[in-house]
Formats: sequence, structure tokens, C-alpha cells
Amino acid sequence: MPTLTPVTGQVVTVCFATGDDADWFAASEKVNDLLHANGTPARRYRVRHRRIIGWLTRFIGYYLLDAARRFGAVTMAAGGRKSRLDLTGTAAKAAHDAALRWRAWHTHINATTKPARPWEDYLAQHHTDPAKVSLAEARRRFEQQPRALAMLAHGVDPYELSVYQAGEATYVGLHWRIALIGDALITTDGRLLAPTSDSVADRFRFLNEACAYLHGLRSSARLCAVAIA
Repeated sequence: MPTLTPVTGQVVTVCFATGDDADWFAASEKVNDLLHANGTPARRYRVRHRRIIGWLTRFIGYYLLDAARRFGAVTMAAGGRKSRLDLTGTAAKAAHDAALRWRAWHTHINATTKPARPWEDYLAQHHTDPAKVSLAEARRRFEQQPRALAMLAHGVDPYELSVYQAGEATYVGLHWRIALIGDALITTDGRLLAPTSDSVADRFRFLNEACAYLHGLRSSARLCAVAIA
């Protein structure tokens, strides 16, 4: 069964069927009921503007939740009707940004340091024998590796090491999926989809399932991204 321990910074995507009450309060209730956590709207989605009447929809926030504007035009939203959210554009922007990060890592860190053991290996040592290897000790051992230290020095998250070392396509693929889904998804019928563990493989399994579910929703369904406060 999927599990999710809510922590600050996690994002949950809440889905609503056509005709359901789909405002911010309804999304908050679903998150609280399933995760016993409170949250705030997360403006993660780019907004779609239709070509024919794009000049008009650009300035109207109908069917959107917590929309943000730039020079009067609606640009981002925490959610809304699926047909009004530019999910393709949201994923493309995340993929572009992730590719730039990976290439910078490849140039400045991968080319100058030896491969390192990922955090998951040290975390497994802690789980195997917590008395012998505390969580703090596991973290110390991981971060003392030259490649992990280099990532810290360059402001790159060393706990994503395994994904960086898996290659550009894997790193980019993870992050465009995260941009659409976040850390968990609540379906229209109230089911919680979440990774079964903290491993990257389980995150990919969850994200693939959640992306397929999102793709299968009708265009009139609504979404809301909630950041755990």
C-alpha cells in the first residue's frame, strides 16, 4: 500500500470529477482526511490560452484556482479545469530546467569527481542496524564523499545523486513528472496514490501510474495542487 508521511514542502495533487465541488476548501478537506495535514495552494501549472480567443482568455481567470497574473495576464495557477491548464507546457518547462541542471552537474561535478555511492545505500545501512549506524552517521558517511561534497559546494542537492548518475534522460524524466504530479495524488474517488518507499524506482512507478491517471481524466475534470504547510 502507498504511504506518505507529510513533510513541509511536499505537494499533493487533488483530482475532482466533473460536477464535483472543486474549490480550495474541498481540496484542503481531502488532504486533511487522507494525510491529516494542512496545506496551501501551490501555483505549479502554466495556463492554456486558446488560439482563437486567446487575447480574451489571457485575462480571464475562469475555471482556475488561485491564479497568478503578470501584467494583467493569467500565467500560473494552483489548479482548475484540466482543459484550462497547460500540462504539456508545464512538463516542457520542467524538462528544460532539469536538462540545464543536469548538464551543469555533468560539466562541473561529474567531470571532476569519481562516482559515489548514493544516499539510498547509506540509508539502507541505517535501516539494517540503527544501533550501529544512526541516521546522523549515515548522513555523515554519505556527505563526506568527494562527489557529494562537490554537489553541496555547488548548491546542488546531493540526495538526488542516484538520479544524476543515472543520466540526463532519467533525471529529466523524473522532474517533468514531478512538475505535473508532485509527491502524491488523490484520485476523484478518494484513493491516495503515493510511492511505496523512498527509492527512486518506486517514485518512478508511482509517477508513471499518476501521470497515466491524470492523462485519462476528462478535460472537464479539475485539479488542485496543495503544498503541505
